[in-house]
Amino acid sequence: MAHKNRSTSGLAGLFVLAVVLCCAMAAAHSSGTAGPAGTVGRETAAGGLGSWYARGGVFMHPLLLCAVAGAAFIVERIYTLNRARVDTKALMDQVLKALQAEGVDAALKACESTRGPVASVLHAGLMRASSGPDAVREAIGAAGAIEVSFLERGLVVIKTSSKVAPMLGLLGTVWRGASLCAALASADQVTAKIVAYGVQEALIPAIAGLCIAIPCTIGHSYCVGMIGRFVLEMEEASASLVNELVRLGGRQSAARHV
Repeated sequence: MAHKNRSTSGLAGLFVLAVVLCCAMAAAHSSGTAGPAGTVGRETAAGGLGSWYARGGVFMHPLLLCAVAGAAFIVERIYTLNRARVDTKALMDQVLKALQAEGVDAALKACESTRGPVASVLHAGLMRASSGPDAVREAIGAAGAIEVSFLERGLVVIKTSSKVAPMLGLLGTVWRGASLCAALASADQVTAKIVAYGVQEALIPAIAGLCIAIPCTIGHSYCVGMIGRFVLEMEEASASLVNELVRLGGRQSAARHV
């Protein structure tokens, strides 16, 4: 059965957007006049986000990669999971009525006309209907594992971004803090303004890391919740299908003995 919910065009578009964003931020960084780590009190010529990015130092580059990767996969997963959602109750009513009235072939057609993991799992079970309930359960289990694997695709990238970004931010802050201390130690004159400006720059990577980690964590939790609902729906629909096949099989067996 063709999986109608498996489209990667949206993800490809998001990665193109991510590349454009990376190039734009790199250009903003190169156009800024912020000095290397350890330089204190130097202003940037670029304004706004580009200035903030340039002042954050070299650790802003991997943080940007975490941001675009996390955002791309969050948007792609939410889009794909929403497209895969169907009215499971209506689907089960349609499949069971077709199965009772016209047999397995009609139920298969009902599954094939519906996208989503629930329909795919039911289709796999119906394909083995003639082999008995145990074979149906085995087919449903294998198909369910494949569907869950597809639903979870990309979650590892989102989770990694949420975990790595704050650590990279902290490392960037510590690195720039150490450079600030070295610069202050070698300076002949130190003012409060210079120190404050240096501390502000040192904190930028940590702020950026947290700003990336928080939405990535929320997006990951949201996707996991959606996948959990899909798994529950697949289990309930599979149990209903197996019970109906067992009931129909028992009825046919009784009819043969009459």
